[in-house]
Amino acid sequence: MKSRWLKLGTVLVAFSVIAAACGDDDGASGGDGNPLEGTSVTVTGPERAEEEAGAIQQALDVFAEANGMTITYTGDADWEANINTQVSGGNAPDISIFPQPGKLADFARAGDLVALNESAAAATSSNWSEAWTTFGNVDGVQYGVPVKTDLKSLVWYQPSAFEAAGYDVPTTWDDLLALSNTMIADGNTPWCVGIESGQATGWTFTDWVEDLMLRTVGADVYDQWVSHDIPFNDSRVVDVFNMVGDLWGTDGAVFASGGSIAATAFQDNGEPLVDGDCFMHRQASFYAAFFPEGTVYADGSEGAVDVFYFPSISGDKPVLGAGTLASGFNDEAATMAVLEYFSTPGYAEARQNAQTALKGGGLSGFLSAAIGQDPGIYQGLEQSFLEILSSAEVVRFDASDLMPADVGAGTFWTDGTSFVNGDLTAAEAADKIEASWPAG
Repeated sequence: MKSRWLKLGTVLVAFSVIAAACGDDDGASGGDGNPLEGTSVTVTGPERAEEEAGAIQQALDVFAEANGMTITYTGDADWEANINTQVSGGNAPDISIFPQPGKLADFARAGDLVALNESAAAATSSNWSEAWTTFGNVDGVQYGVPVKTDLKSLVWYQPSAFEAAGYDVPTTWDDLLALSNTMIADGNTPWCVGIESGQATGWTFTDWVEDLMLRTVGADVYDQWVSHDIPFNDSRVVDVFNMVGDLWGTDGAVFASGGSIAATAFQDNGEPLVDGDCFMHRQASFYAAFFPEGTVYADGSEGAVDVFYFPSISGDKPVLGAGTLASGFNDEAATMAVLEYFSTPGYAEARQNAQTALKGGGLSGFLSAAIGQDPGIYQGLEQSFLEILSSAEVVRFDASDLMPADVGAGTFWTDGTSFVNGDLTAAEAADKIEASWPAG
């Protein structure tokens, strides 16, 4: 598992290097005899909000227009289920963007994905550190291109609301629990929580579990849990399920705009936070894309939104990270050329600029660790995400994304949701998830 650890230093270097020239980063170029002229490539993925999907499309249009080709991106709320149906039905897209390395690995081992060609693999290796390319490497073969980076151990809040109520930002887990209880006693609601996400309902719950696993059992046991060296129903995992359940289940602790946690879309927690329906929302760096248009970030003004680090328990400062990877279902030259472009700082900058514009100049919700980007494309709060990384003593990738897809993108979500709904106890949910782990 050590090869899968996120190396903090390389992540920071990736963000700090300024591109000497971005014009050569776009893979194949247009011109006479361009083999991409007239070709078309289809791309699918789970990112479907107008700003996210629109920015992906605009970034791909840069490459398409330069090469006289067509690239079409389709975002799908039920991508996790539909990609299975498309592949089994012989109707796979040319490229899909995977939020789970475990699912990518399952498709690769089944022979459905095609390894990167020499040029795309070389570009990926050049443009991303090994800390990130390793998640698209399956049994020594590179199938995936990293395209996005997320920082998950964040709590969104309004500093002015905290100040007006006399609350301090918690720096330990005990402080966070005490603050939550104080807010309830004051008649305020501490948390906005929602885990509905179509076929992916439940993934928000898994993020809480993963962050707390890192904080309670440490990185080594976390790695053993991910690799199934300890069973999913280990008592320590059950304990963490109950930690989340106890916090969310406390009377007055949660505002769920959909009527229940499981019926509230994960996207629908930004506006309640801004409106004062809750004081905190634990969610990743990309969540900036889901606050209302016009939201102000980290400028000290009334109502501005900021983040603080999801506090540690044992004194170390673990950080949970994630990201997405693009992979191809065929070895056509156009498919491989687009995959190569996905790896470049040119793609990252084009997407960041487009997504920032689509958000009306606010935070984009996009981050990338591609080497060679101009760090000036990221705004102040986005730079604070790097500060959290710089103080982290332990960094790990999202566990459910690394687990076999039947578990990480399956029973961990569904049985976790049943636990949140009260249909299963923590032990029963963990037993069912353990029973679903693929043999071998």
